[in-house]
Amino acid sequence: MFLQSLFYLVKPVEESRLVSVIKQVAENRELKRKFENLKTAFLNRTLESPEAFSKIITRNEKMLSIFLFIETIAKTSETVLITGETGTGKELIAEALHRTSGIEGNFVAVNIAGLDDTIFADTLFGHRKGAFTSALESREGMIERASGGTIFLDEIGDLSVSSQVKLLRLLETREYYPLGSDIPKRTDARILLATNKNLEELVKKGGFRKDFYYRISTHEVHLPPLKERLDDLPLLVNHFLEEACTVLSREKPAVPRELLPLLENYDFPGNIRELRSMMFEALSRHKSGILSLATFKRKIGRETGLPGKSLEDGLVTFSDRLPTLKQVNELLIREAMKRSGGNQSLAASFLGISPQALSKRLIKDRKERK
Repeated sequence: MFLQSLFYLVKPVEESRLVSVIKQVAENRELKRKFENLKTAFLNRTLESPEAFSKIITRNEKMLSIFLFIETIAKTSETVLITGETGTGKELIAEALHRTSGIEGNFVAVNIAGLDDTIFADTLFGHRKGAFTSALESREGMIERASGGTIFLDEIGDLSVSSQVKLLRLLETREYYPLGSDIPKRTDARILLATNKNLEELVKKGGFRKDFYYRISTHEVHLPPLKERLDDLPLLVNHFLEEACTVLSREKPAVPRELLPLLENYDFPGNIRELRSMMFEALSRHKSGILSLATFKRKIGRETGLPGKSLEDGLVTFSDRLPTLKQVNELLIREAMKRSGGNQSLAASFLGISPQALSKRLIKDRKERK
């Protein structure tokens, strides 16, 4: 909603115009207040089927709003497009939508990344005996296995234009042809699609059909990356640690308090899948006592150094006068303490100095300020 910078006045200002603008500003503020109240009410709604989302570990508001949206569209037969970076949990969302829908058939997941036109058609639609040299028997496709249920096609951004045409026809007519057959078959399966690519950009570049994109983007669910779900980190760390303990038959170790601040300053390009991998690797290397930070530091790619963007990324800008070295040091220490959650040992590792050196510097700074 655009509620700011909507009005302007040209001098000399007429009194009636001024009164009108003030009235409209007041009305827009009231509209904004009502919008915020509506948003809060929406987020505070109770899920009708919370058990359908039990596999998704979250308390994040963005995720909860996604759950509510899913419940509003679950009972329809419309195609749903699930987007988001790799590792954000698109298949889990698709499963949750299937469970929420009340559909009794199977949930069938198919990753179609890297499939050429023939293999895609054979995988999805199946084939008749003799359709090609090695087709010694007829075989049903995944769409038939999902009859009465839901089929989830992941990585549709990798589909060739020719395969997009076949899938578009399936969506529009609910009919398909097994390879080697000229008799169409019908499907009643709910079709869910997912991609980690920007389909709008692919459309502009000619790599994705515009009509296909418009057909599948009516109901889109976009999943936020893990870096926008930092409030979920404690839950996810604990969940994956417990899962790893079960799988690896190990006792649950204590988690160092430095771990969460360290993870909060990492971008997680692999998102939740990457965090899970980290927890499993850390536990597999664990000997005794508190869980070591070594695995996480190695994965993150820095044993020391201030986390975050570099100067070239625009983290710091200077005016005409450069700050003094003393001022820069104070800013770095303050930022390191902030990012470490007040933990001096972790802050010292960010700065590349010993905890003792940082402690002395903090004591010195406090004395100078008195």
